[in-house]
Amino acid sequence: MVCLAICLLTSLCACGGAEEKVGKDDETLHIVTTIFPEYDWTRNILGENPGNAEVTLLLDSGVDPHSFQATTKDILDVSTCDLFVYVGGESDEWAEDALAEAVNPDMVVINLLEVLGDQAKTEERTEGMQGRAEEEPELDEHVWLSLRNAEVLCGSIEEGIAEIDPEHADIYEENLEDYLGKLDDLDQEYIQAMSDAPVMTVLFGDRFPFRYLTEDYGLSYYAAFPGCSAETEASFQTIRFLAGKLDKLRLPCVLTIEGSDKKIAETIIQNTESRDQEILVLDSMQSVTLEEAEEGASYIGIMKENLATLQKALR
Repeated sequence: MVCLAICLLTSLCACGGAEEKVGKDDETLHIVTTIFPEYDWTRNILGENPGNAEVTLLLDSGVDPHSFQATTKDILDVSTCDLFVYVGGESDEWAEDALAEAVNPDMVVINLLEVLGDQAKTEERTEGMQGRAEEEPELDEHVWLSLRNAEVLCGSIEEGIAEIDPEHADIYEENLEDYLGKLDDLDQEYIQAMSDAPVMTVLFGDRFPFRYLTEDYGLSYYAAFPGCSAETEASFQTIRFLAGKLDKLRLPCVLTIEGSDKKIAETIIQNTESRDQEILVLDSMQSVTLEEAEEGASYIGIMKENLATLQKALR
């Protein structure tokens, strides 16, 4: 699909200007983001949007980034935009192909993993986690699940927006400072909540995309699978191990991510001594839709909900 789209794009450009073919004008700034956190950060930095920017959320239907298949229109949007923001991990290999054929020589590109540099972490395979120990660890793509990362990444996005619209750079900088203050306030709320928590371990009957968050606040964790795992069936050994940890640590709940059918979590609980643990959901923001964003979903709002969930899990 990506190769076909690139061939189509090349054909269009050979027949005329890219702007003419995709219906874009010189008055509008076109910003393309792949996932919801980038999209919401960008909207907050734009504020009232003095530069008349159009922001596109590519993964707008709630599809998991790890299984996203770019359409011809997606490839065209990326190849012709003014600013492109993406995570840059293994799930975004399609984006690298699109950028290789970009027709806008002035495009600004922000790769979140590159922005973080040495601060980016590899996925961990912790005790009891399903999978082969000899598997090569991948970079953990879930960089947005750290308020501290978000501050760094928002700064880079603001610089990118100011580069394509220098006339309003002062406004974007003011908006960024305001938003960074909100992120820092929420970070302080997390710090206070963790300092008051009687338990500092969480257990996931699911994939685990929260390494950045747990390391920010000194939490330990156990999980069925790594964050980018495609596995959906847990082995008996994994179930038994996690159930044993629930019993030993007397944890009050099993966590899952959004969209889970909760079957693994339920099976873990059924293999504990008390069988009365609660199942709670921590939102990794990998499936927020454009409709939800337009109805008021926000990065800070979801991270506040996650804090409330963690306070229940750590009681």
